[in-house]
Amino acid sequence: MKKLFSSKYWWIVLLLILVAINYLASQFHFRLDLTEEKRYTLSEPTKKLLRNLDDQVSINFFLDGEMPAPFKNLSNETKELLQEFRELGKGNIRLNFGRPGEDLDDTARINYINYITDSLGLNPTNVQVQASAGESQEERLVYPGAVISYKGSEMAVNLLEGQNMSGGYQTLNNAEALLEYRFANAIQKLTTDSVAVIGYLLGNGQAMSYNVYDLIENTIKPRYGFGFAPIDSFPVIPLQFDALMIVKPTTPFNDDQKLKIDQYVMNGGKVIWLIDQLYAEMDSLVRAQSDFVAFDRGLNADDLLFKYGVRINQDLVQDIKCDKLPQVVGSFGDKPQVELIPWPYFPLLSSYSGHPISKNLDDVLSIFPNSIDTVRADGIKKTVLLATSSASRTLSTPAIVTLNSAKTREEVSDFKKSNIPVAVLLEGKFNSLYANRLAKAKADSLAAVGQPFRNSADENGKMIVISDADIVSNVVTQKEGPLTMGQNQFTQYTYANRDFILNSIEYLTNPSGILETRGKDFTLRLLDPKQVDSSKTMWQVLNIVVPMTLIVLFGLIYQFIRRRKYQ
Repeated sequence: MKKLFSSKYWWIVLLLILVAINYLASQFHFRLDLTEEKRYTLSEPTKKLLRNLDDQVSINFFLDGEMPAPFKNLSNETKELLQEFRELGKGNIRLNFGRPGEDLDDTARINYINYITDSLGLNPTNVQVQASAGESQEERLVYPGAVISYKGSEMAVNLLEGQNMSGGYQTLNNAEALLEYRFANAIQKLTTDSVAVIGYLLGNGQAMSYNVYDLIENTIKPRYGFGFAPIDSFPVIPLQFDALMIVKPTTPFNDDQKLKIDQYVMNGGKVIWLIDQLYAEMDSLVRAQSDFVAFDRGLNADDLLFKYGVRINQDLVQDIKCDKLPQVVGSFGDKPQVELIPWPYFPLLSSYSGHPISKNLDDVLSIFPNSIDTVRADGIKKTVLLATSSASRTLSTPAIVTLNSAKTREEVSDFKKSNIPVAVLLEGKFNSLYANRLAKAKADSLAAVGQPFRNSADENGKMIVISDADIVSNVVTQKEGPLTMGQNQFTQYTYANRDFILNSIEYLTNPSGILETRGKDFTLRLLDPKQVDSSKTMWQVLNIVVPMTLIVLFGLIYQFIRRRKYQ
């Protein structure tokens, strides 16, 4: 080795070694994850998905070019993740980084941008950037996402979907935490041959108007199989439905209907209950132009839900953290003065359990929700998915709904309850409400159609109980028609209602475990502004003076050694 480097061609050898090292580094990507939360470690379901790809998956990532530092960091983290995806994909992952259509002519680029925004739903975000040194900042559009292609099918991944863009660094930190889930979930959706089938129960006055248009047409149908399930038309609810949605029933359930739902659960069926226990609708407030009383719908489902482990109370939940409605606050001449005022009957719900269904989500909008209590049910695990803030309260029935709610300090001081549950996940082996009490003739009729009566479930099951059906409803306007669920028609802000319901369906129907990657913790470690300000001078000295001193010291030592060598 000494002889080699003493020859006159030593630099060629060194150059070849550096080239080889760079080539190997480009081909074999490796990161050592030393973070406490293992933020850079891929989950086993994701690794399994990527290793089992049977054809090429193309990922065109668009968050590129000049952008603010937080977005640049999100872009770099995404590229690092996708490079790991490529290595695990064993040649079946092809990556392309660049702005949308940058290699196309003007007309083709505009058409492509219209395609990814209008057809795929990847919308741009405005950011402030400095074009060059000394110039003022200007606005630019960036596309925080990617388009994934597989066998002629395409799907967009929006890194900021379901995030509150007013959250600053925390928003982008949440987006970073969801990177693995978003890309792995999209790849799985594209590469899976079969999809889960969702049943929409009918027969008890369930919502069937344009107010559930976004739920059915824009949320479920593009991603899952879908079918209506008229409960009175079946001897038993078909188990071909992987999950059943019961959305806003308005008429009571009879025993025959409850038995069908009960046995569907005992045979492994998953259910999402969206129940309004009280009749409280905005239409009543608009029509009456005054206060109205919310009253019990009498749905006759309390015993069934109680058996499974929850009770929906006959009350209305109010929260200081709430959405806004236009209200008359005065007059200007002969014209009323209207402002957007927070209305406590529309609480903004959050997750405090850290469950993957609701973690790292923006707030979820609710409208006249009821509170939920968990009750004892042997073998059933209960997880609160959505709850109110630390400043909320409940109004017991008969509850009076009024526009002039919580406008005085005295009324605001009554909001003393914290984290009132509105959505609860139940998991475990459910026991039948009809165990040891079903008539023999009824049990024989079930056996005759190939579904013998079960006293309890053989396997662990799952269901989600939500005490506000309006979480999945959408406003319908004369100008725009059906809006997105969770969208305020006055502020145009869209909450994370769709993401929450999609995550709920995914958790109930997808056994792969991909959704678990949403549960990652990305701790945002920010500097303490007070300490930064107090020790500013010290750090300036350390970063400027100390390096210069070291350089001078190194030069003096080098000269000293050189003199001694040649004396």
